[in-house]
Amino acid sequence: MKRREFITLLGGGVAAWPLAARAQQGAMPVVGFLSARSRDESAQHVASFQRGLNEAGYIERQNVGIEYRWADGQYDRLPMLASELVGRRVNVIAAIADPSPQIVKAATQTIPIVFAINGDPVRTGLVGSLNRPDGNATGVTIFGPDAVTKRLQLLHELVRQAEVIAYIVNPNNPFGDVEMDAARTALRSLGKDMLSVSAGSALELDAAFAAIDQQRPGAILIASDPFFVTRRDQLVSLVARRRIPAIYYLREFAEVGGLMAYGNRLADVYRDRCLCGADTQGRKAH
Repeated sequence: MKRREFITLLGGGVAAWPLAARAQQGAMPVVGFLSARSRDESAQHVASFQRGLNEAGYIERQNVGIEYRWADGQYDRLPMLASELVGRRVNVIAAIADPSPQIVKAATQTIPIVFAINGDPVRTGLVGSLNRPDGNATGVTIFGPDAVTKRLQLLHELVRQAEVIAYIVNPNNPFGDVEMDAARTALRSLGKDMLSVSAGSALELDAAFAAIDQQRPGAILIASDPFFVTRRDQLVSLVARRRIPAIYYLREFAEVGGLMAYGNRLADVYRDRCLCGADTQGRKAH
C-alpha cells in the first residue's frame, strides 16, 4: 500500500507554524516527542522522524533540540510525561499514536501539537474539522477502522472455514472501541462471530491466550495498539505455538515471524508528520 493511498494529512491550523517562529529569539527551538511505545523498539521510526525534520531544514542538536518521553506501553504514565513536556515549555509536541495526542491536548491548549493517530481526529476531539483543524492540533490519521475491515476480509479469504475470529484488544486504550465496532460490523457482514479477548500487560497476554485455548477460534485479529507493538515478539510467539492464522496491523509483526500484516508504513507516518508540523501556516497538505 502506497503512502498517499491511506494517509490523510490535515493541513492548515495553528500547529503548522514554523518552529523558528515559535522559538524565543536567539534560542534553539525544542520539539517535544511523546510516545506510548518504548525507545529501543522504536529506533527505526525515530530515525524517520529525524529524517523528516532534516528535510524541513532542522538538524537535531544543530538548530533544534528534541525532548523524548517514552511510556513503554504503560498508558497511565502518559499524563505525567505530557505534563513534563508542557512544563519544559517546548515549542511543539509530536504525539505518537492514541491515546498520546488526546492526553497532550488535555495538558495544553497553547503549545502546537502534531499528531499521528489511528482513528478519527474529529470524533476523538483533537480537531474541530478535517478541512480546518483549528485549535492547537494538526497531524496525520490513517483512519484505522477502515483498515480493520480490510484485514478481516483478507483473513476471511485465507481461512474461510473459520466461524469465530478472536479479537485481541488492549482495555487500557480509551479509543479502542472505535476499531472494535468496525471489527464487529465487518465480522457480521462476513457471517462470523467475534471472541473479544482483553490484554493490557505481558501477564494478561498469557492469560488471554489461555482463554483462546478454551474457545479455539479459527483465526485471530490483533487490534491496532502501541502496547501490542512493544510486545510483538511475545504476541507472535503465543500465536505461533497454537498454529492459529493471525493478521496484524504493522509489518513489524511479520518481520518477527507473524503470518501476515496489513496496514501503513510507520516510517512514512513519522516522516510526514514532521513535514506537516514544520510547514508554513495555512498551507494545505496534499
